[in-house]
Amino acid sequence: MATPPEPPDLAAAHYDQVAATIRAIVEQIQEVWRTLTAESVEDALLGEVGAQIAAAAVAGQLSVAEAAHAYVAAQMAAQGGMALAQAVLLPPLIPSAFTGFAPGGGPLESLLFLPAIGVRRRLAAGLPQEEAMIGGLVDMTMYAATAIADTARTADQVAMAAHPQCVAYMRVVRLPACSRCIILSGQMYTRSEGFLRHPNCDCQTLPLREHEWPGVDSPQQLFDQLDKEQQQRAFGVAGARAIRAGGDIGQVVNARRGMDTVHIYGRTLHATHEGATRRSVYGRSRDRAGDDFARFAGQRYGQATSMRYFRSTRSPRLMPEEIFRLADDRDHELRLLRRNGYIV
Repeated sequence: MATPPEPPDLAAAHYDQVAATIRAIVEQIQEVWRTLTAESVEDALLGEVGAQIAAAAVAGQLSVAEAAHAYVAAQMAAQGGMALAQAVLLPPLIPSAFTGFAPGGGPLESLLFLPAIGVRRRLAAGLPQEEAMIGGLVDMTMYAATAIADTARTADQVAMAAHPQCVAYMRVVRLPACSRCIILSGQMYTRSEGFLRHPNCDCQTLPLREHEWPGVDSPQQLFDQLDKEQQQRAFGVAGARAIRAGGDIGQVVNARRGMDTVHIYGRTLHATHEGATRRSVYGRSRDRAGDDFARFAGQRYGQATSMRYFRSTRSPRLMPEEIFRLADDRDHELRLLRRNGYIV
């Protein structure tokens, strides 16, 4: 019988799979972007070209979300837990529930229109058209890559919640990485704790059955793998010098995460209107529960399209990370994940 892969090997393979998906989508977007000009970019992103870019990003989100259930099940099996044959009986994810919205919970299409605004601002600042378009492409690839990577992490966490043997996860950092990520490498969190990330962050998770796992490089080990120039690029000249002199790497870097929030029910929560229409999985469940639905205009890159959509007026769709923060226990998590259309 073949020896099952070690958990760090599975994490590395999952990391590579997500990274390969992002690269493929970014290449598609680059090909489309090359057909645009500074004069036409805004109109193009409001039209068919924008739809093509958005469809590519959504395809990337769907691909990584579809892989989450199998990844977590394989990790648990490799750690001596439930066999893969049994894992098929666990609540499956609904991959499409993770697509179409940006990391902050807003519409993905609106996020992907921002590069056109960036081009306009660069032109207004006096940059040549070519430089303005290069800046716009950098923005576009960053937004798309971040959205796909964030979808992968979120789907993984939902899959962890659905697997009864998963108790925690460890952060997997692959160089090159920024200082904020390096100091978190190998840190362990309960499976429902939010994942600290930033634009262009490609860190991933290693789901765990046990309360520690030694197979991930520590922040200091990652720092030591960098040459002096790379250390200075990631931590700054003074910061890198302080760490080399023996300073605590965690004290040198102050990592923070900022997320969009909404104020509902008298509380500050993370929520999204994406996938919350009457036609969606979440919307149908709220319709059956008797929620009221109000007519609203659809959004395409931030502009109203028509008044043919209906959205719940009483039950905003919670983001998975907000569900994990609010839930009292695993059963409560599963109820909220089902109610908000992330698992069956």
